[in-house]
Amino acid sequence: MLLDGEQILKLVKDAQDGNQDAKAKLLEENSPLIKSVIKRFKDKGVEYEDLYQIGCIGFLKAIKNFNPEFNVKFSTYVVPMVIGEIKRFMRDDGAIKVSRALKTLNMQINKYIDLFYEKNQRKPSIEELAKYFNVEEQDIIMAMDSAKMPVSIYTPIEDDSEAMSIIDRIEPQEDCNEKMVEDIALKEVVKKLDTRERKIILLRYYYDKTQSEIAKELNISQVQVSRLENKILNNLKDKLTS
Repeated sequence: MLLDGEQILKLVKDAQDGNQDAKAKLLEENSPLIKSVIKRFKDKGVEYEDLYQIGCIGFLKAIKNFNPEFNVKFSTYVVPMVIGEIKRFMRDDGAIKVSRALKTLNMQINKYIDLFYEKNQRKPSIEELAKYFNVEEQDIIMAMDSAKMPVSIYTPIEDDSEAMSIIDRIEPQEDCNEKMVEDIALKEVVKKLDTRERKIILLRYYYDKTQSEIAKELNISQVQVSRLENKILNNLKDKLTS
């Protein structure tokens, strides 16, 4: 059962006062939100379990620092706090870590390359390796690169006349955090729609169905779909801005 705004604010206040049960309840209630955020950081060299733990640290900081006078929903405040904690960890940790899965795959690849060479007198291509291990080619490349020494994102790139570091070569993503917050907030609101309303939004905006196509699928008129769509969009707008 989803908690309403007043219940959440009371739990936050209780948690700030040292109530551990309130803190645990808030963490349970917001666990899907934390998982939605950390999905954005998959394949960045940090294990999923570690990402979740770091996200929870950011969440606990959000509880500690939240103030109703901020005039934002608690969940809206949580998202950038979790993102910030993960980015802070990645920045302060310095080196790009390699997951155990990639290391294991790399060892398997090396063994297979030796066997392949003995049989064919040549090394297998990336495409052949991907087909053999039933993974994407980019996963093969990442696994093979994982054998290299970890480097800092602040390490200068060799033979670079401009003396740039790796982080300098990463294109800036302006307003990335803001868009991420908006996307997650929208998903959370859509989840709370009833079954028919959610289906209309998904068909209309995720599957690009026309109102006429949706009307046929729901066995209602196109006019009804139009009215429902307008009503749903107005409700979503109110919930996102309230």
